Amino acid sequence: MDQEFKQEILESGLVACNSAKGELDDDGKPRRTGSMWTASAHIITAIIGSGVLSLAWGMAQLGWIVGVGALLSFSCITYYTSGLLADCYRYPNPVTGKRNYTYRETVHSYLGEKMRKACGFVQFIFLSGSAVGYIITASISMMAIRESNCYHKEGHGASCKFSSNWYILGLGITEIFVSQIPNFHKLSWLSVIAATMSFAYASIGLGLAFAQVISGEGGRTTLTGVEVGMDLTTEDKIWRMFRAVGDMAFACAYSPILIEIQDTLRSSPPENKVMKKANAIAVLTSTTFYMMCGCLGYAAFGNNAPGNMLTGFGFYDPFWLIDLANLCIVVHLLGAYQVLSQPVFNTVESWASNRWPKSKFVSSEYPLNIGKKKLNFSANLLRLTWRTMFVVVTALLAMALPFFNDILALLGALAYWPMTVYFPVEMYIAQNKIKRRSIRWLGLELLNLACFLITMVVACSAIQGFNQGLQTYKPFKF
Repeated sequence: MDQEFKQEILESGLVACNSAKGELDDDGKPRRTGSMWTASAHIITAIIGSGVLSLAWGMAQLGWIVGVGALLSFSCITYYTSGLLADCYRYPNPVTGKRNYTYRETVHSYLGEKMRKACGFVQFIFLSGSAVGYIITASISMMAIRESNCYHKEGHGASCKFSSNWYILGLGITEIFVSQIPNFHKLSWLSVIAATMSFAYASIGLGLAFAQVISGEGGRTTLTGVEVGMDLTTEDKIWRMFRAVGDMAFACAYSPILIEIQDTLRSSPPENKVMKKANAIAVLTSTTFYMMCGCLGYAAFGNNAPGNMLTGFGFYDPFWLIDLANLCIVVHLLGAYQVLSQPVFNTVESWASNRWPKSKFVSSEYPLNIGKKKLNFSANLLRLTWRTMFVVVTALLAMALPFFNDILALLGALAYWPMTVYFPVEMYIAQNKIKRRSIRWLGLELLNLACFLITMVVACSAIQGFNQGLQTYKPFKF
């Protein structure tokens, strides 16, 4: 026992020594180097994704009043609850407490084991589903590039229709290689590139929409959106409105990876303060883009706005600019896929390491060399097989269910209430010991209830949309 105690003292001394030298953080792990700007880049990469392309369609279903109100409401709720979540990164004190490395660990610290399992299940489904959605969106953009060049070369009357499945295969193969990046801390460069691409294609979409509006070729818009008539029943109108709300919720959701992003920040100044500033930058940036894309897109296309805004400008003129926008989408979503998938990868790998700590298959790293030159990279058999399997499954699901707006609505329903509202609110109540039935408690729980009810109706509308799509779609057709 004395020998073990001496060993602990020695190890603690080494950690303290290395921490003093700046090599390790206060928890004994390698020193984190993230800043407000890298965190903002991670968030923008995750938040400004495929959701921005559906906002014009969402505005068309809801109209000017409800559409703008819904988008602003989701953005404000996301900003408020992300601040609550940032304070819960450390337990029990937001500045000096013990670190929580993942969203699930944070929930476990404040709400217990049962809630941790529930959170893990929801987070796993949302992040995996988002990976599927990103492959679908990227493949649509790649197919749009081919169609655009086909029409430009063969003429407007040519038959330029292609299957997206070949592109899904190509994206899957690419993601298999990129997914071998060991952890989140190595992804800052990818997030910066991806965030830049998101600004690029959103700006191109905005520019094309603005040009169409000022040219006098904008579509007809109404305060209440698409009107009920011969082509649209009242029932379908209601279902589409709920799906549009789900699309907007998905566009604003990034809380499932907020703790993982916060864990990349350097410890001084306090992580929660830096994260709140990063949240403010990211939410303000994304909301500005969303409002411009949604409103200008709706003004450009009117009530006939397409599900994907960039496919509504045609493939003819200017074809090169639309090609560039779609290429930016592909690059962005390649990075966003990794940002959202890394927490899933790390969850399984951490579980395997704890379950089989002595297994070479799980823990051994094999350095890679090119000739006599050593690379700053190593291979791991678990990482190679598990991550490859994950990418293959998401690619197969993308081929089986390529329903863009319905996928986004369902993901919005699955993630927005539990991950963005329920868990942050309940952890904040537990952390601050807010008394039941107090004014503050009632306000927080009322927000919880309202978002839960919205989630239920959005999920039902998404399932109804899947049912309609599957009646006509033939999966795996090349």
